[in-house]
Amino acid sequence: MSKQILIYNHGGSKNHGCEALARTLIAMIPEDCRITLLSEAADQDAMYGLGGLCEIISAKASYSSKSLDFVKAYAALKIKKDYFQMDVLPYKEAIRHLGTYDIAVSIGGDVYCYDNYPLYIEIDHLIRRHAERTVLLGCSIEKKLFDDPAFLKDIRQFDVISARESLTYDLLKKAGCQNTVLIPDLAFTLEKEEAELPEHFIAGNTVGINVSPLVIEREQNHGIILKNYQNLIECILKETDMNVALIPHVVWDGNDDREPLKKLFEIYQDTGRVVLIEDHDCRTLKGYIAGCRFMIGARTHATIAAYSSCVPTLVLGYSIKSIGIAADLFGTSDGYVIPVTELKTENSLKNLFCNMTDHENEIRDHLTKMMPDYIRQTQKVRELL
Repeated sequence: MSKQILIYNHGGSKNHGCEALARTLIAMIPEDCRITLLSEAADQDAMYGLGGLCEIISAKASYSSKSLDFVKAYAALKIKKDYFQMDVLPYKEAIRHLGTYDIAVSIGGDVYCYDNYPLYIEIDHLIRRHAERTVLLGCSIEKKLFDDPAFLKDIRQFDVISARESLTYDLLKKAGCQNTVLIPDLAFTLEKEEAELPEHFIAGNTVGINVSPLVIEREQNHGIILKNYQNLIECILKETDMNVALIPHVVWDGNDDREPLKKLFEIYQDTGRVVLIEDHDCRTLKGYIAGCRFMIGARTHATIAAYSSCVPTLVLGYSIKSIGIAADLFGTSDGYVIPVTELKTENSLKNLFCNMTDHENEIRDHLTKMMPDYIRQTQKVRELL
């Protein structure tokens, strides 16, 4: 009898990192398995073509205001000002109707990087009632979370954990999670799709730029991030013959990369050397990124698309995941990642980019030599499943 596999903690394919993880995991699972994707946004997954790869069901469902769960949650809200129980209700209702699965795989690898991580602890608890085995795949976890007993209790209940970078792997091992393995992010295996390049995109001589509302929210000085990107673009246009491609990787409502990228495009569109890439699925976006000479990105999976295409990449990071991945690739994150909190001057990105251009061939040669073996390590996921 074929195995029943549930994939959960999938945020929806308008985050093309989530889409890439779902696609690459499904490609790892034997064809005789039945795969169900529990999705926060099933309509998005249908839009980008995941419906042909697996069954997709919604991670949320409507609930009755007469149910006991609702009464308890409403009381907690009114008496304790506790919104959490109300937030969990739609998930409880959807998960209650699930069948039984041999394996449930959480692909929300960095959900623990955000303030609402207690929600995902509760989802894990609910999912375990419907699965024989559970796997946490490709996680990145901040050190401070290991001080939270509720988090530790949850994380230790997974049958297998794969960390996608060594910093998280070491923290998990120190916390007693001996069922942890180190496996690169599956999105490194994503196949690219070639698309016709738009006007002003010069293959092999274009700098890809990605910025997100998420990093802008974390800036220490108002406006400093977009000012850094402006100074960087002006440097590229004035001091090099390279063009610039502004590339979104998440287009969620309220968290849409196109919003800050359009602001940059409006400033430089009349130069004839800057192009704004429209929304596409993750494979096509990787095709554009692979055609770049350099990449400067804020979204983790935009930079993974670049790394895996051997494009020298500079990351504007905000969590352990960007630092850990770069350190595994290069032995250090210095010169490859700048944390948002360390963006002190308006020329920080420009200065780091200039340093990267000085070492362009060295970086590209390093990635070209080490990437095949690094990507092969992802095949360990097949063994886990």
